[in-house]
Amino acid sequence: MADVIALARQLGHAIQEQEEYKTIMTAKDAADNDEALQALITEFNVKRVAINAEACKTDRDDETLKKLNEEMRTAYSDIMSNEHMKAYNDAKQAFDKVLQRVLAIVQQSADGQDPDTTDFSEDCTHDCSTCGGCG
Repeated sequence: MADVIALARQLGHAIQEQEEYKTIMTAKDAADNDEALQALITEFNVKRVAINAEACKTDRDDETLKKLNEEMRTAYSDIMSNEHMKAYNDAKQAFDKVLQRVLAIVQQSADGQDPDTTDFSEDCTHDCSTCGGCG
């Protein structure tokens, strides 16, 4: 078992050397350091808490809820249109594809498939009854 753990650690190092990993870390740092973006995220979270608080009241005000929901949607839209958030989301999608492929190979190998030929299929529905087999 120690050999497998050592190999997993090597795999972790190899993943961190991938360009997709470096890109997502750079994008994350840029988003974390974007004061305007962080203010929008804070505003969104404040609105979410206010919505929950209002919704839990026995005498809740539906107009207030409607207004808070509109404000929260606007904050979310502003967050998602921020250049650093867009870059982070794009980088995350690319990195997630790398992880999906790695995890699929590991999982399928653990299920008895040939590690040299098994791979991730983007067409996978994760419902094996709909499929003729992975990789």
